[in-house]
Amino acid sequence: MFYKQLKEFPQDFLWSASTSAYQVEGAYNEDGKGLSIQDLHHPTNGITDFKVASDHYHRFKEDVALMAKLGLKAYRFSISWSRVLPEGKGEINEKGIEFYNQLINELIKCHIEPIVTIYHFDLPLALYNRGGWNNRETIDAFVEYSKILFERFGDRVKYWLTINEQNVMINHPNAMNPGKVPTKKELYQQCHNMFVASAKATILCHEIVENGKIGPAPNITAIYPEKCNPSDVIASDNWESIRCWLYLDIAVYGRYNSLVWAYLEEKGWTPQGEYYNNLTKTFGKASDCVECGQCEGVCPQHLSIIQYLKDVAGHFEK
Repeated sequence: MFYKQLKEFPQDFLWSASTSAYQVEGAYNEDGKGLSIQDLHHPTNGITDFKVASDHYHRFKEDVALMAKLGLKAYRFSISWSRVLPEGKGEINEKGIEFYNQLINELIKCHIEPIVTIYHFDLPLALYNRGGWNNRETIDAFVEYSKILFERFGDRVKYWLTINEQNVMINHPNAMNPGKVPTKKELYQQCHNMFVASAKATILCHEIVENGKIGPAPNITAIYPEKCNPSDVIASDNWESIRCWLYLDIAVYGRYNSLVWAYLEEKGWTPQGEYYNNLTKTFGKASDCVECGQCEGVCPQHLSIIQYLKDVAGHFEK
């Protein structure tokens, strides 16, 4: 509808800015940080790389002061997985934990709500070299990493995002796969493994972070047909399902969108999991369920976009 009179924003509306770790932090090899896949990019002359970036790692207090001067009420930032776990799992880099503690404390001091993205395109190189998201061990590594963040920062951070723009990583994979672009079959296996990792981290957040709010961050847009020709309308509906609804349906219902599943079957790109041998399309009693033991079909514990929005609005009753 067209509004004749605009409504005022509520007083508690979170005016915010957003960054990702690799795009602003710099300090790519300082204080024990391990390499990520983003550190392998070599841009053309005249274009900066991520080694220094905005030097946020050294200038975060100045940056936060500018945010406060701007009047921001929240700041969404991502944590560098390889700054916390240089090998992607195992030994914790306490210098990395210290940096994020200082950043979070500085934000709170300036009355700016911290919103943390757990994973934003910068997979640790050590995990990538072991198969990355094609390797199901990365699911366990992500859960281990998420648990560390919830335990170390969950007393102050209440808003969390699991994976940033997962659909972009699948549909535009070049920047996330240095040296080799995966096949579509491999990409949808990566996608599936990320779905499982996100679901497991979501449940973990609710177990560890008191009053925690958490959800995925897919890149969603409206898809319009070029003309009113029925074939154009079908094409736009198909692409909207593949690009958008797949990621929303998994988050809301814990199952694959039926149109997308038919597309994956037709192309021979269906992801592998023990329960797929039985052609099951839902996260039910199967190897990839979080196995809470409470469901036959759609797991009630799976986070949904709708639940997340209700969480933020303060109306969601667990």
